[in-house]
Amino acid sequence: MNKHYQPALPQTGWAGLQENWRSDLRSGLLVFLLALPLCLGIAVASGFPPSAGIITAIVGGVFVSRISGSYLTINGPAAGLIVVVLAAVQALGQGDAPAGYRYTLAAIVVASVLQIMMGFFKLGRWGAFFPASVVHGMLAAIGLIIIATQSHVMLGVTPQPGGLLSVIAQIPHSLLAMNTETVLISFLGLEIMLVWPLLKSRIPAPLIVVLIGALFAWHFGLDRQTMLGGAGYLVAIPDNFWAGFAFPDFSKINTPAFWEAVLSISLVGSLESLLSAAAVDKLDPYKRASDLDRDLTAVGIGNLVCGLIGGLPMIAEIVRSSANIDNGAKTAWANCFHGLLLLLCVVLLPGLIQHIPLASLAVLLAYTGFRLASPDAFARVKLIGNEQLLMFVVTIIGVLVVDLLTGVMLGIIVKLAINLLRGVWPGNLFKIHFTIEQQDDDTLVIKLLGSALFSNFLPLKQALTTVAAGKTIIFDFTGGYLIDHTVMEFIHDFSLNYEAQGGLCRQTGLALQTFSDHALAARLMTADDRK
Repeated sequence: MNKHYQPALPQTGWAGLQENWRSDLRSGLLVFLLALPLCLGIAVASGFPPSAGIITAIVGGVFVSRISGSYLTINGPAAGLIVVVLAAVQALGQGDAPAGYRYTLAAIVVASVLQIMMGFFKLGRWGAFFPASVVHGMLAAIGLIIIATQSHVMLGVTPQPGGLLSVIAQIPHSLLAMNTETVLISFLGLEIMLVWPLLKSRIPAPLIVVLIGALFAWHFGLDRQTMLGGAGYLVAIPDNFWAGFAFPDFSKINTPAFWEAVLSISLVGSLESLLSAAAVDKLDPYKRASDLDRDLTAVGIGNLVCGLIGGLPMIAEIVRSSANIDNGAKTAWANCFHGLLLLLCVVLLPGLIQHIPLASLAVLLAYTGFRLASPDAFARVKLIGNEQLLMFVVTIIGVLVVDLLTGVMLGIIVKLAINLLRGVWPGNLFKIHFTIEQQDDDTLVIKLLGSALFSNFLPLKQALTTVAAGKTIIFDFTGGYLIDHTVMEFIHDFSLNYEAQGGLCRQTGLALQTFSDHALAARLMTADDRK
């Protein structure tokens, strides 16, 4: 059999619905069961009403799936946006949470306009400008913040308002004042999240967590109690779903805090969405490539709708998208089905949702936070090279001590400084030199000259999109100086995708030095001919 054989691509549009509705509906149902508790938990952790997360998932599934440039991604609220949205609610509301919610909706509307413009002007490719270790450091810091904030909910205590350091400092007080019934629900939830995947069940673990949590909450009578600090123990959504809609307040549009929220939501949301959509393409069994600019535009339009009616910002979410693929989805109709099922659930069965304990949702988020910031995450970055670990740690510290945007910028500055210290000429930091030569009818030689870096390789990436399929591409590094990890990873991923379409990719040039044993580590090729 031809090693490049690909199964017939599923049809799209209405023809795709007729062809694949069974598999897409089945996957949409399972993703709905996974998404329901996560959307509720993300909304609560973000300082929004629980129904806001459901609104976003419905808009992302029913509407955005029809106009997006991807095939199998699930659009909805994500844990990675909790930190920026909560910070916006607190900064804009200044102690008035409902007002902060409405001000943040206005920031989401403005941020969505920026996203739409980025997609329209085809700026989606600039997501590659951010080094992978900086992005992972940002996500790890977000994971640590999620764990710190949700630990209080898992203990059944509402902390006093304050910054991150204040929230962490109050953990001992929450331990002393904890509600034993809530702690039991949290402990059982954590045990389920750890053990359930070992059973290989198709039923999502988060669904089991909330069902068991609701059973124990009913047994303990938590619906009749009030958490220390004034909040309730159970999810509070209105009986009438439409009553959960809210509208933005633009009265703080002239304040620095408003525009900081806009930039944070736009940057983090766009970056996460682009990275998730690209990651989902790698998992697609049909190796289809998303139109990232169209996808970013669609997400921006979806966020505009969400901001106008009371929802959270959305991204192309990787966990639910992975589950979508694992459950046999073929087209974007699976995303649409998951949104329709969420709509039916909140319209017809709001009473069931109102019995879900907040502690169970906190468990799901804390587990997600641990996956983002686990020791394995540090080990994976260390394996690529010590300089990657330095960027990773600097980004984490910057996010935790100052804010998210500052942390990302510090990580990028460290990366640029490392490249200069390794001998890259300043003029080469943001400008790449390469040639594309036709060796024969079926062979192209791409010769890299000087340094190829995260900060300059976008022209190379753009040039490769114009190469016809089915040829032999030779990446010639013999005239190169420093090839960094981001470029090595890009060439690796490009080669896999190109070969999946019937082509062939090879590399020539022996490195004088690699900065770790990792196959895609940064490498020095030669001390000569630097450009």
